[in-house]
Amino acid sequence: MTATDQSLQQADREVFDAVRREERRQSEGLELIASENYTSAAVLEAAGTVLTNKYAEGYPGRRYYGGCEFVDEVENLARERLKQLFGAEHVNVQPHAGSQANMAAYMSVLQPGDTILTMDLAHGGHLTHGMSLNFSGKLYRVVHYGVRADDHRIDFDQVARLAKEQRPKMIVAGASAYPREIDHAKFAEIAKEAGALLMVDMAHYSGLVAGGVHNSPVPHADFVTTTTHKTLRGPRSGVVMCREAFAKDVDKTVFPGLQGGPLMHIIAAKAVCFGEALRPSFKDYARQVVANAQTLAETLTAGGVKLASGGTDNHLMLCDVTSIGLTGKIAEQALDRAGITVNKNMIPYDARKPLDPSGIRIGSAALTTRGMRESDMQRVAAWILSVLKSPDDAAGIDRVRGEIAEFTKSFPVPGIDEPTAG
Repeated sequence: MTATDQSLQQADREVFDAVRREERRQSEGLELIASENYTSAAVLEAAGTVLTNKYAEGYPGRRYYGGCEFVDEVENLARERLKQLFGAEHVNVQPHAGSQANMAAYMSVLQPGDTILTMDLAHGGHLTHGMSLNFSGKLYRVVHYGVRADDHRIDFDQVARLAKEQRPKMIVAGASAYPREIDHAKFAEIAKEAGALLMVDMAHYSGLVAGGVHNSPVPHADFVTTTTHKTLRGPRSGVVMCREAFAKDVDKTVFPGLQGGPLMHIIAAKAVCFGEALRPSFKDYARQVVANAQTLAETLTAGGVKLASGGTDNHLMLCDVTSIGLTGKIAEQALDRAGITVNKNMIPYDARKPLDPSGIRIGSAALTTRGMRESDMQRVAAWILSVLKSPDDAAGIDRVRGEIAEFTKSFPVPGIDEPTAG
């Protein structure tokens, strides 16, 4: 137990106990939510440093507060490492989350009422890509493209037609539930033809881009945003990258346009994360993420589960559980009782409602971080199939949960099963 843990235990036993229960859940279960991952102990440590005490409105060398010389060093490290990682012309590491990163990109160049062309949420897009209840859907005129009904791949003919007809100010690529590699060059070609700016939200697959197993949007897009906590294995936060021509607009939109003081402890954790992603070992990790996802997909398919688009190129898959007589809600709940965490998710052209859709979304990034490989994915898939085929078998689910708890002892969670410094 670290010194920090000890003080929390003494100061607030209720919070301490809840954190300990969450640690146990993460250690003893299988984390398969595609948007989640485990950070390293170093990232956790950086996020818990005294930098949380420091106000640092502004940017390095141009702060509105004194005493920023050391947090300036940290932010400059984060910026330079992010530039190196993706080859970006300009970066801003201050957005608190992915939604703020997207908001910053939009508001740098768009006015309320401008038209944006984005991926339909029901086909794999994101809330911030124009969902009606989100700021993006309220501020802008949104036109959606989707995937083809026959193969669930992005319908580029539709994208090109809508771009020509609607003349959007910006085209947005990227997704939160799309299991295939995205052709950024094709999006750039369509955007150029339509006279539109191109923004790519690579929140889900930025770690795969960093690891060289997914093509990079940075050479093709005017703006690239990402979270840092998914396949990048960093803290929960966001960043914006852009061409140099938009640098001043992005920076003044983030501060003072959208945010006040940046979270310097999280920026420190981002710097650590980017440094880790620059290591050669991260490429091995990214390759293993994809290999594990494909093994999971193949094994689940062989077990009778239908997958949207028929498989995966990246870290995630969409499983149509109606193919085995379930709904997404029932599947999620049954798997949760077995210690397998997934999320219910709509599939393209879903006839069911979002709160009880036809599918579940599964990702391989977190289990890969724990050191699992293809043979382990086959075992994980077997447990998933066992639960899904008998969701009301309480004894069977308890048996699976016990087997998983024993299995996970061989795969430590960074920062939980391995000691942190302090």
